[in-house]
Amino acid sequence: MQTLSVVEQESTESVVLCGPDGSAAGQMLKRDVHHAETPLHLAFSCYVFDASDRLLVTWRARSKKTWPGVRTNSCCGHPGPGESMRDAVVRRLWQELGVSVQRLDLVLPRFRYRAVMADGMVENELCPVYRAYADSAAMLTINPAEVDSAEWYPWHAYVADAAARPGSISPWSALQVAELVDLGADPASWPVRDDSELPAAAVA
Repeated sequence: MQTLSVVEQESTESVVLCGPDGSAAGQMLKRDVHHAETPLHLAFSCYVFDASDRLLVTWRARSKKTWPGVRTNSCCGHPGPGESMRDAVVRRLWQELGVSVQRLDLVLPRFRYRAVMADGMVENELCPVYRAYADSAAMLTINPAEVDSAEWYPWHAYVADAAARPGSISPWSALQVAELVDLGADPASWPVRDDSELPAAAVA
């Protein structure tokens, strides 16, 4: 797998900017979007499970601009202008981890958060959340520009970590886990939501 540095990737990638109502409000180069006054933009989070309901947990690359080296959910990213959310999730899972998913479901269509790093850097995202399933026996191909390391980790243990030590995982994942647990203790039981429930920017 060809790997690009974070700087090389962000020099060409664009993200979709969003209005307060979730509508599309233009686009901006990824390299320019994150700062102390980061505008609201479109993103996604994905939680990849195996047949035993273990979560594929990742540690963000230490070269990342936001929350470098932090433990988080399986994959996060930004759909490009005109790219469907599902295509973006599948693309980023392959680019970051070499993972091909067997199933991909939308579970939190309207998740939104804002988080501030100690140095003032802000994340501000409309971030629909997806559940996916993959074969944990398949070899991972980690892209070091995005991910430091990854492991399959019991979901109940990750939930306990998020509750007891929310600062030990990314702020978006800590918030997402609280909402996911409300959907049910078993990830396989989470209801699947329709794409029509996504923010307008995600279906434009």
